[in-house]
Amino acid sequence: MTTPDMRARRVVGACAALLVGALTLTACGGSANADNNKGGKDSGKAKTSTAKITISAKDGSTGASINATGVKVSDGKLTEVKMTVAGTGTAVAGEVSADGTSWKPKEHLERGTKYEISATAKDADNRVAAANSIFTTVTTSNSFIGTYTPDDGATVGVGMPVSFTFDKEITDKKAVQSHITVTSSSGQQVVGHWFDAQRLDFRPEEYWKAGSKVTMKIDLDGVQGANGVYGVQKKTVTFTIGRSQVSTVDVNTQTMTVVRDGQTLRTVPISAGSPQHTTYNGQMVISEKFEQTRMNSQTVGLGGEYDIPDVPHAMRLTTSGTFIHGNYWYDKGNPPFGHEGTSHGCVGMADVQGAEGDTTAKWFYDNSLVGDVVIVKNSPDSTVAPDNGLNGWNMSWSAWTTGSDA
Repeated sequence: MTTPDMRARRVVGACAALLVGALTLTACGGSANADNNKGGKDSGKAKTSTAKITISAKDGSTGASINATGVKVSDGKLTEVKMTVAGTGTAVAGEVSADGTSWKPKEHLERGTKYEISATAKDADNRVAAANSIFTTVTTSNSFIGTYTPDDGATVGVGMPVSFTFDKEITDKKAVQSHITVTSSSGQQVVGHWFDAQRLDFRPEEYWKAGSKVTMKIDLDGVQGANGVYGVQKKTVTFTIGRSQVSTVDVNTQTMTVVRDGQTLRTVPISAGSPQHTTYNGQMVISEKFEQTRMNSQTVGLGGEYDIPDVPHAMRLTTSGTFIHGNYWYDKGNPPFGHEGTSHGCVGMADVQGAEGDTTAKWFYDNSLVGDVVIVKNSPDSTVAPDNGLNGWNMSWSAWTTGSDA
C-alpha cells in the first residue's frame, strides 16, 4: 500500500531528477561558451583603449585661452595631433612633448578665432583612442592686453621703469597687479603704481643697480580686469640693467654733464628752451632713440614755427614732445650752444654730419641707452609730470607706493 508520505517522496525524487537534468544541460551549454570565449564573458568584444585624451578647450566652447590651449593624454602616448583654423584648413604648428603625453601650439593663438583639433593616442596594448574639439578663442571685446616696455632681452639704463599700457580700462586693479610680479637680482623692492585705469608702472625706490637682472612675470591669462573682460597674456620677460649713466642739463650755464658709473665723461654745450618755450625741469628717462626723425611744431600744439624732416640723433624724453637731439641748422657764425636757450623746449646739441664741425649730438647718441636718465635743473619751467613719459622718478616714494594696489 502506498501511503501519502511515499507519494510525496516520489514527487520530490522526480523533481530532483528533472533538476539534475536541467543542471546538466546548463553545464553543457556553459562548457561550450567557455571553449569559444576563453577570455570570459566580455571576451569576444574589442576592449576600449585605456588612453584618455583631454583637449583643454571643450568642443563648442567660446572664450578659450590663447595661451593654455593644448592636448594631454593619460595612460598612453599621443600619435598625432592636427590643429587648423576652422573653415580655412590653415594648419597651426605645434609639437608633442618628449614623453608623448602632451601637445601645444608653438605660438599663442589669435583672439576671436575658431579652431579645430583632432588627436589620436595609443595605450600600452596599441589600442587607439581619439578626440576632437571645435572651439573659439576669447574675443577682442571680452579680453584685454597690456603693451609693455622694456622688451625681453633688452639692456637698458638705470632709470628704465617697467611700464604697462592696457587696451581696456581696468576696474579690478588689485587682481591685475597681483598677477604681474617684477623682481631684481639686486634685491631691490619693486612696487607698482597706477597712473590711471590703463597705465601701471613698476620701479624701485632708487634707480636700478647697474648690472642687475630684472624679471617680469606676466600671469594675466584668464584674470578678470573688468566686468566680462579677461586677460590673455602669460609670459616671462627678463632684461638687463646696463652701466649707470645720468646726465644733468643746467639751463643757467647751458651745459650738460654726462656721468657714467660715478665718473664724468664729458661736459658738453647745449641749447635748451627759449624764454618763450621753456624746458621742463626734473628727471627724464630716454624712452626712444631715432637716428633721424621728423619734427613738426603742429604736432605739439604750436603753429607752423618749424617742420624739420631730418632731425638727427633724437632721443625722446616726454610723451608730449620733449627730445634731446642734434641740430645742424644753427647759425654757424653765432652758435647758441653753451650760451643761450633757443629751442621750443627740447635740448639741442651741435650736429654737423658728413662735414667738419661739431658732432656732440652723435657722440651723446652713441653713448646713450634707452632708460638712461637726463636731469634738467634751473629752468624757469615746472617739473615734468611723472606720467609724461617714463618719468615716475619725479614722484616721492611715499606717493608712489600710495598708488599701488598690491
